[in-house]
Amino acid sequence: MNWDWDKLQEKRQKQGSNPPPRQPQDFETDDTEQEDEAPRARRTPFNNGRGSGNGGGGGENPFAKIARMRFPNGRAIFVVIFAIVGLWLLSGIYIINPDEQGVVLRFGKYDRTEGPGPHYAWPAPIESVYKPQVTQVLRGEVGFRSVGQTATFQQGQVRTVPEEASMLTGDENIVNVQFSVQYKISDPVDYLFNVTSPAALVRNAAEAAMREVIGNSLIDSAITDGKLKIQGDATHLLQTVLDRYGAGIQVLAVQLQDVHPPQEVIDAFKDVASAREDKSRIINEAEAYRNELLPKARGQAAAMVNEAEAYSATRMRTAEGDASRFDALRIEHDKAPKVTEQRLYYEAIEEILSNAGEKVLMDNPAAGRALPYLTLPGLGAPASPKTLEKK
Repeated sequence: MNWDWDKLQEKRQKQGSNPPPRQPQDFETDDTEQEDEAPRARRTPFNNGRGSGNGGGGGENPFAKIARMRFPNGRAIFVVIFAIVGLWLLSGIYIINPDEQGVVLRFGKYDRTEGPGPHYAWPAPIESVYKPQVTQVLRGEVGFRSVGQTATFQQGQVRTVPEEASMLTGDENIVNVQFSVQYKISDPVDYLFNVTSPAALVRNAAEAAMREVIGNSLIDSAITDGKLKIQGDATHLLQTVLDRYGAGIQVLAVQLQDVHPPQEVIDAFKDVASAREDKSRIINEAEAYRNELLPKARGQAAAMVNEAEAYSATRMRTAEGDASRFDALRIEHDKAPKVTEQRLYYEAIEEILSNAGEKVLMDNPAAGRALPYLTLPGLGAPASPKTLEKK
């Protein structure tokens, strides 16, 4: 067939204007060889380089070319689809941290709540998972703002918010109150879906609760010794308000940061507070002195009463004993008068001599010649015989 083609080429060159007929295609000839045979032809998406559209009849239909394109077989398509579906299903695996709870929505409706650990949910758009931190303690500030630290417990620079801090007391005085609220999530479902902005709700409800508590208190109590009661009442009232809204928030504490009167009258309040402190100090000192003196006086009085009672009891027992002894001696004297008198004489002499210091014994003749000597105050005792012998 090659020599027939050469002859046709020579014949076309001789004829001039007529375009050459297409070369018959056999099984070994493809489109690439045909493009090489006509390198000067302009290639377009519709003629593939085989002459212009208005030229000879060699132009090819583009739909026929699309029909000859080869697509992947069915097995490759199935593998690709299976891989995509597998990756989509694996994207539903998620992990909940120990300080979180997982709230699962199915087609936008609440379905379940999951605890810490690995879990599975149908990937989007079937199910979606929210993971709020239920153990983290959050912090709201009313009357002031910590610059750069809004949700932590550390305080650096503080910016006052006068429209939140100014409050009216029960005795119609203005006081500036700055306090913070510590809270955490108690119900993650209510926290996520019942309230649009939980932080703003806590701040507004805390301000309203504090205004009510301050309005029922006196300014002296708010500034001095009534802060603990104000904090407790505000905490209870704030929790009641949040439960009424169904916010899913638990109030841990309300802490007063600073309570002071307005700047215009703060000096006068300081003087009044100083006078109260001096009054309290003097009263405390007087009570301390009284508490120290009264126990001593009570102790001394009790000791004197006990001593008097003991002396009275001793004298009574002694008198009763002497009376009983006298009665016994009288009975014995009635029985034997001489013996009883002699016995009483001996007992008296024994008692007298036992209390004397030095004793001089003389017989009857010497005793009759002895001069009684009475020791007078200021005079020394008589010299003993041994002293006289030494002299």
